[in-house]
Parts: sequence; structure tokens; C-alpha cells
Amino acid sequence: MPSASRSRWLPWVALACLVVPMFASYYFDDMFSSISSLFENPSLTVLGWDAAGYGLYAGGYSVLCVFGGLVIGGILLDKWGVRVSGSLFVGMMVLGAGIVTLALLRGGSASLSLAYVGVMLFGLGSEIAGTAVTRSIAKWFRGGPMALAMGLQLAIARLGTAFALVLSPALVKEQAGHVYTLSETARPALVGMGLMALGLILWAVFVALDAKAFRKNAPEKDASSGASALSSATEEAAYPDKKEDEEAFRFKDVLGVLGNRNFWLLGLLCVLFYSSIIAFKKFAGAILIPRFDIPASAAGWMVSMLPFSTVVFAPLFGLMVDRFGRGTRWMVLGAVLALIAHVLLAFAPQGVPFWGYLSMVFLGFGYSLVPAALWPSVPKIVPDKVLGTTFALIYWVQNLGLLSFKMLAGNILGSYSGQSESGPFAVELMFVALCVAALVTALLFARTSSRNPSLGLDAPNRKK
Repeated sequence: MPSASRSRWLPWVALACLVVPMFASYYFDDMFSSISSLFENPSLTVLGWDAAGYGLYAGGYSVLCVFGGLVIGGILLDKWGVRVSGSLFVGMMVLGAGIVTLALLRGGSASLSLAYVGVMLFGLGSEIAGTAVTRSIAKWFRGGPMALAMGLQLAIARLGTAFALVLSPALVKEQAGHVYTLSETARPALVGMGLMALGLILWAVFVALDAKAFRKNAPEKDASSGASALSSATEEAAYPDKKEDEEAFRFKDVLGVLGNRNFWLLGLLCVLFYSSIIAFKKFAGAILIPRFDIPASAAGWMVSMLPFSTVVFAPLFGLMVDRFGRGTRWMVLGAVLALIAHVLLAFAPQGVPFWGYLSMVFLGFGYSLVPAALWPSVPKIVPDKVLGTTFALIYWVQNLGLLSFKMLAGNILGSYSGQSESGPFAVELMFVALCVAALVTALLFARTSSRNPSLGLDAPNRKK
């Protein structure tokens, strides 16, 4: 039996293993964001993709997720547990990334179609892997610093985005009049495959650790406190995988989740808020470069302020939610900050980089506040036995929006090809509208919390 001191550290070791696959996923997903201007003109690359093609590729991440993959994956997560289903989908994530890399290296007329297949597999694998990670954190840290742990996971994963935003312009250097070869365009993906390999190894380490810590039909210890014994009720709450044997997941439980008004409010807030940031990041270079008259490298550093800010503020805000509660208030504030950021990006004076940096400050704070309060709220609105399904359904709603808004943003920018000022302004108006809708949804969720204090949505996650 491990000592109490060792047991207290086990959750943090597990968390350290879990964040690396997510770091790799975020990097690979955003590897073209700061150099998306390459795809505005097909003649710039041997690959030959245009803005609409790149928008199609970016939207491909969500296709399998939207058309049932996330729901099925979430059910499998609750039926089979995180070790089996998580391993299946982490493997799918790596396979999809490998197909995308192959498409970039081979090129040709079929490269976009092959990359589209790869990014579909990568997207579904990444989303269910992320669900498995979130569910695992909820299991390991229940009754402890759950919001802090989730905040740290988000922060380190988003470092993968920052790494991509900064590294990609260095790997694919901006050169006037240069036509980029297949190998040059594929450099960010090759780095991503190295990260994927490391993530796969550490996922295997986590699986072994989780299997040892949560052996069925064996005396279990509280992984977050090291307590040697738990009451029956506490044990059921702390270890949902164990309770599955006693209260099996049923397919009709999915209908119960779908009938939960709080699920829909959280899901709607998630899709509106994340679309205003993730879809923006996909086209950050195409928006920021003409908007503020800066080179691709500067645009990469500018938008990298988003993930870099979460490294500090996501864990800090998570700690605040753990200690002081008021989660729905933080969601409202985060939506307000995102709205201010996109209003500045749309209406600030042309060619003045200061406004771009200020916008990223506001967007970075919002990007830290909302998730720090949103994700720890999910275990408060549903039973543990459907927690994986609920996370998957929220990701499904989120991906439905991401698929639509990424493609819409690509089409908007493509329709204004050659008009450097009009395209970014038009697409920013779309993001402003998303932020307004997100703010209204956050206010409705805050009202629900006030009317239903028994849910504990604004209560601290741990005692002071």
C-alpha cells in the first residue's frame, strides 16, 4: 500500500501524464493558424490549397464529432471506462495526424481529400481523448482541487497552441515571391508527429497508473487525500468507475441528459464562446496581418498571447473557483471580455498594432475565466455514471458550431479575396455576434444558479 504522502502526489503524476497528449493535440490542431495567409493564394505553395480549401480542412476536425462520433464515444467512455476507450481514441488521434502529415508530404490533387479524412479522424480522436482526460481529472480530484487541476490541464494544453503559433512562422519562413515546397509546408506537421509519439507513451504510463490505483474489487484509497478508508457514499462519489458495476449505465440515461435544461445552457455557452475564439485562431493570420499591418511572425506572437495568458490565469481562476465559488459570475465576466476584444478587432483604427495586442489581453482573460468555471460545473448537474456522456454531448454541440463557423469564416474571407480590409472586418462582425449570444447565455445560466442553489453551481469546490 502506498503511503499517504505518496498517495497525495499520485493525482499530480497522473495529471502530468494526461496533459502531454492534449499538448500535442492542441499543437497539431493550430499548426497552420499563424501562417494561414499562405492559403489565400494557391500559387504560394506547391500544395495549392486556397482559403476555402483551408476552411474546409479546418472544419473537417468536427465532421465525425458532429455526425454521431462524439455521442458514441462518450457512451463507450461510460461503458468501457477511460482506460480502454481513451486508448482507442488517443490511437485514432495519432493515426489521423499521421494521415494529414502524409497528405502534406505527398501533395497532388488528392492532398486536400486525404488531409480531410485524416483531420476527421484526428478531430474525433482528440475530442474523445479530451473527454477521457477531463473525466479522469474529475475522478482523481473529486473532493479536492478539481477546478485547479482542470485549469492546469487547460493551461498546459494551450501551451501547445502557443508553441504552434510561435514555431510555425519560424519553420515556414515568410519570403516574398517564394513558392513553398511540400516539405516546407509539412514542417509543422512533422514536429507535431514527434509530440504525438511522446503523448502516446505518456498516455500508456497513465493507463498503467490508473489501473493500479483503481483496481476493481480491491480496497481503494482516496487518490486526492491519501485517506485509508472511505464511507460507502463517499467511495461511490469518488470512484464512479467502481459504481458502474452496481448502477450500470443505460442508454436511456442519454435522454435524461438531453432533457436537462442546465446541460443545454452549458452546451450553448460552450459552443458560442469557444467558436468566437477557436474559429478566430484558425484565421488569426488572415485577420491580424492586414488588419494591423504586421508580418506573420508578429501575428504569431500577438495571437500566442491567448494560450500564454492561460498558463498563468487558467490555474489561478480555477483556484479561485475552488476556494470562493461564484462560477457563473466568472462566466459572465469572461463573455464580456471576449465581446470587448472582438469589438476592438472589428472597429479599432486600421494599422495600429497596439489595438491588436490589447484585444488579445481581453480575449486571453476571457479564455481563462469561462473554462475555469464552466468545466467544473458539469459534474454538478449530472450523475457520475453519465459524466463521460455529458462531456461528450457538450463537445458534440461545441463541434457542431465549430464546424459551421470555421467554414463560414473561410467563406467570408474567400468572398473578399483581394480586399484586405473588408474580409477581416466582415468576419469579426460574426465573432461579435457570437460573443453577444454567449453573454446572454451566461446571464441565463447565472439566473438558473440563483434560482437553484441546491445545485451548488456558485459554491466553492472545496472548503476554505
